[in-house]
Amino acid sequence: MLDAFARYLDLQRGLSAHTVRAYRSDLGDLLSFLGVGAGDDEPVGPALGTLDLPDLRAWLAAMSAAGAARTTLARRAAACRTFSNWAHRNKLLKSDVAARLRSPRADARLPSVLTPEQAAALLDAAADVVAEAGATAGDDADAYAARALARRDRAILEVLYATGMRVSELCSLDLGDVDASRRTMRVLGKGDKERTVPYGAPAAAALQDWQDAREVVAAPDAGTALFLGARGHRIGPRAVRDIVHRATARAGVPDLGPHGLRHSAATHVLSGGADLRSVQELLGHSSLATTQRYTHVSAERLRAVYAQAFPRA
Repeated sequence: MLDAFARYLDLQRGLSAHTVRAYRSDLGDLLSFLGVGAGDDEPVGPALGTLDLPDLRAWLAAMSAAGAARTTLARRAAACRTFSNWAHRNKLLKSDVAARLRSPRADARLPSVLTPEQAAALLDAAADVVAEAGATAGDDADAYAARALARRDRAILEVLYATGMRVSELCSLDLGDVDASRRTMRVLGKGDKERTVPYGAPAAAALQDWQDAREVVAAPDAGTALFLGARGHRIGPRAVRDIVHRATARAGVPDLGPHGLRHSAATHVLSGGADLRSVQELLGHSSLATTQRYTHVSAERLRAVYAQAFPRA
């Protein structure tokens, strides 16, 4: 049943692999709560036959008491509703028991973001590392690889900040997704939704610098991946997170991950005067309500807009 549910999420709903894994894990946890273990020989039918809304609420309450975050509870409630609807349509449940299950209100606060000055310091520090690597003596293979990886790290930071894309989207980029002449990238987001995002001159220069050095670290079967790991194959999200954490420590700015750069980019674009719809398209949000979380612009920006728009200001 878990496999069938996962196939439904993947093939019919088009959810990301990460979401499919999370929902499948959530359902497995629910079954354990109901007393059905993953290795049990007994069928899950009897447990599902008695499943009702109080059971689901008790499951969420137990997790809340254990200290689960609101975002986790909200995701698990969403997984319950999705499963309940699917199971009812496939006659595994007599009714859609989770139709009235409400999600806990998610915490609307955003993680810490960099100031524009801190973002500039982060990217300048990455450029300094590239310059230092280029000045380092040594012409052996290890030295060439170190220089290439420094260029890769700088390009990754520039692209994450310039485009606000998710780390999974960055890792899935191919060489053909980059249109250098127009300074745009084709990005495949959640639900396999494709969008085109622009990037500026600094990111363009860093990208070209990395592409010129890419062959130094590329494995024979590297394929068309834009960004490569140290072993020459497509880079993974964990490696990108490590790169960002190391870069923030080196630059002396607040520690954050790739998603923190996404939050920073969205905040800075909005603070610069961009409209919500444009930022929604840039970030690939399906709902404008998600983008509205980034409207925590500075008091200075709010005063400037007020003074400009209000005649009696």
